[in-house]
Amino acid sequence: MVSCNTDCVVRPLSGVFKKMGHFIGSHPWWFLIAPLVISAGLGSGFYFLNERMSNNIEEQFTPINGPAKLEREYIEETFPGNKSMFSSLRLSRDGTYATLIATNDKNILTVKSLQEVLDLDFKVRDMAVKLDDKPFKYSNVCAEVAGSCYSNAILAIIGSNASNIDKITLTYPWYGSIPLFLNLGSVTLKTEGSVVEHATAIQLYYYLQEDNKAKTDLWLESFINLKSPEPPSSIEVSYSTSMSMQWELEKSPDSVIYLFAITYAIAITFSIVSCWRLDKVRNKVWVAYCGVFCTALSVLSGFGLLLLVGQTFVMTVASCPFMILGIGLDDMFIMISCWERTGIPENTGQYPSIQDNTRQHSCVLNTVTGQLSKTYKDAAVSITITSLTDALALFLGYSSQFGSIRSFCLYAGTCIVFCYLYNITLLGAFMALNGRREAENKHWFTCAKIPEQLSGNSKGGRGEGSHQTTRGNEGRREKEKKEIHFMSHLFEKYYGPFLTCNWVKACVFVIYAGYLAVSIYGCTTLKEGLDIRNLALDDSYLITYYSNQRQHFAEYSLNAMVAVKQEVQYWEENIQKQLNSCIAKFENLDYVNGTSAWFLSYQQYANALKLNISSQEAFQNNLTGFLQHYPMFRQDINMSADDVIQASRFFIQTLNKVSEKDMLLGLRKAAEECSVKLLVYHPAFIYFDQYTVIISRTIETILVATVAMLIISLILIPNPLCSIWVAFAICSVIVGVAGFMALWSVRLDSISMINLVMCIGFSVDFSAHISYSFVSSPKKKVNDKAIDAVAHLGYPILQGAVSTILGVVVLAVSPSYIFRTFFKIMFLVIMFGLFHGLMFIPVFLMLFGACGMEGSSNDGPPLLLDPLVKDLHLLSSTLRGLELFFPGFSCNEIN
Repeated sequence: MVSCNTDCVVRPLSGVFKKMGHFIGSHPWWFLIAPLVISAGLGSGFYFLNERMSNNIEEQFTPINGPAKLEREYIEETFPGNKSMFSSLRLSRDGTYATLIATNDKNILTVKSLQEVLDLDFKVRDMAVKLDDKPFKYSNVCAEVAGSCYSNAILAIIGSNASNIDKITLTYPWYGSIPLFLNLGSVTLKTEGSVVEHATAIQLYYYLQEDNKAKTDLWLESFINLKSPEPPSSIEVSYSTSMSMQWELEKSPDSVIYLFAITYAIAITFSIVSCWRLDKVRNKVWVAYCGVFCTALSVLSGFGLLLLVGQTFVMTVASCPFMILGIGLDDMFIMISCWERTGIPENTGQYPSIQDNTRQHSCVLNTVTGQLSKTYKDAAVSITITSLTDALALFLGYSSQFGSIRSFCLYAGTCIVFCYLYNITLLGAFMALNGRREAENKHWFTCAKIPEQLSGNSKGGRGEGSHQTTRGNEGRREKEKKEIHFMSHLFEKYYGPFLTCNWVKACVFVIYAGYLAVSIYGCTTLKEGLDIRNLALDDSYLITYYSNQRQHFAEYSLNAMVAVKQEVQYWEENIQKQLNSCIAKFENLDYVNGTSAWFLSYQQYANALKLNISSQEAFQNNLTGFLQHYPMFRQDINMSADDVIQASRFFIQTLNKVSEKDMLLGLRKAAEECSVKLLVYHPAFIYFDQYTVIISRTIETILVATVAMLIISLILIPNPLCSIWVAFAICSVIVGVAGFMALWSVRLDSISMINLVMCIGFSVDFSAHISYSFVSSPKKKVNDKAIDAVAHLGYPILQGAVSTILGVVVLAVSPSYIFRTFFKIMFLVIMFGLFHGLMFIPVFLMLFGACGMEGSSNDGPPLLLDPLVKDLHLLSSTLRGLELFFPGFSCNEIN
């Protein structure tokens, strides 16, 4: 088979970057200062951070072109609201309101408990709020019904007198024409009939006008700060407002600020440990610091630039620094790896001796510029390709239907661009300065000159492929290069042979079958859509409110409006039959409880008064009197100037018997099947629309990314059968992550979708490298090939997996669902990728003969298997935090 050759791309780029490295090495201070100045300038954009904040839940977490938004436009144009006749039932949007739930575990319908509820209601209505030193109360901002503030039915029934409860016989769910289920929860009825025996919860609503947002927001804030009844009160109170979730969402970034500090501390520690050298001169501690600093600068510049140009800042963007940190460390490790491999001139084992003071600076400069040019020749191509791929994938993600994903992709992509630029400029310049210090044999901390015989008494590398810095000792340097890391020794001598045992292979096969079975089961339980309640922090007061609402008011769901979008002759018998047939279709659904329609009420009104409305003239003449008696129905009829009914609407009450998705699709299907042109709408449908696109968009993205990974794997592993194994690993990891995240209480939503797709990149990292190592092994037997592959890549894969988990483990304690979801999926991705790379794939390659390659035609090990290179490459690859669509692989890996 013809192997893949990318010299036509790599060789010219390597030449360009070699010259670039030489230039940066010759003028390091230019490239050190310029990024700092640029970052300082762009960082001024953070001045506009509060102004650019846009965490509107509807804009960011619902499909941009969802059908419900078009339906809402029609409703608002056809049925404009009437401020003087407020009706919560007829709202086209959520409205502006405050609400509270008072609970009593035994019975809230007692005189004592009701009096406390009435006292609380009075406290809310009498609450004085100041705006511009002018006080106002609820009566000044309340939504009005016929000149009076909107009232709660349960309080109106008892006449705002608690003692009246003993004189009234309440019926449930309807008290006459009043829907009592809106105010009364956890109701117990008497043995026969609908008479209420007792209830444990009462919910009160306080709707506000929407013409002065500053005023209403101030009142809502005061409502939240209003103190609940103090013990020994018989009731417990939870509360919420129409703005509460919005305000709670805006607190999420603040809740993880301290986690940023911890994460960067972990990154710095890990970088220092990875770059620590016992050699007093060759220590790379300051380079590690600089690498982490570059990632911080890239976030500062990327965020600042977009804030300066007016791009909105969404809360989901707060997870970008975690991803940028991984990419920055990736680039830093690759740069350090290539620097160390080119650190000592060939055939000497030492830096040039600098005896003549007049030639010292020139020799140092030539040594450093040459070393940096070689470093850029080897490393910059890989960094360029992976960075461009990641940035392009994120920018392509800007086409998502969810605003939160769009904002994340734009900010993250821009930060990756700056991270790349700063790594090849600032980091390279700092490495050049650090190289000059090394070449002058100065101490890594004090910069004091160290005598030649004292500077090289220890190793200069870490792990596999480490170089010894002992000057003038070629034999000892070669011995150091051949040393095998302790962990690699374990994988080669113990773990690899252990996997080749037949009984172990059988056990692995059984384990995989169990893994697959549990994963598939989990996929069948996966819930779709973002539960808006998850946007609140764990310690939010909303948690108690939603818990009480779910416990006491879960039986009845929303009351959807059904619009008749065409002109129909409501007085004709056949039209009435068609409308009744449509209503029957809705009511035949298990989750529809009843219908409220103006034309049905009009018919009852006519029958009661023995009016004949079977002709157009009689229908229109008597309609005026009907609307005078029931003025609220005026908002349900759209009449032209000549009294022709162009459109109308009625309402259907639903129950919580099915999922939100099934209810939405079922109601829309029933409307489509009706002979009359209908439209079903409720403000909650704006959020339910995510259910109609989340699965299709996720599958579409995964398929596109999988195809791209297949193409990339064909380039990386020029063997079709091995590419099939890569595809198998991708599918297997995706199924595992999807299944286990469902069992871990993670839903498939716009947040988890980003994280789910990234598992493609990690599964490719693990499986592609193991497969390629297996294929490239010079061994003849499949067992020996597996041992060779695990020996070369087992430790780097394990090291990369552990380091990645360490980078995100702090998110496990985040009070935000969004950040915990990121940790959960990242943990599953890494763990399953690790199991596939170190256990499943090697065993399956042995069992099925792998790619059928009996040996390799290569004279030596491939470049990827160079010990230090593959160590750092796999480490950096697995550090990539959120590879959305096309995780990057460098072309020069297969040269």
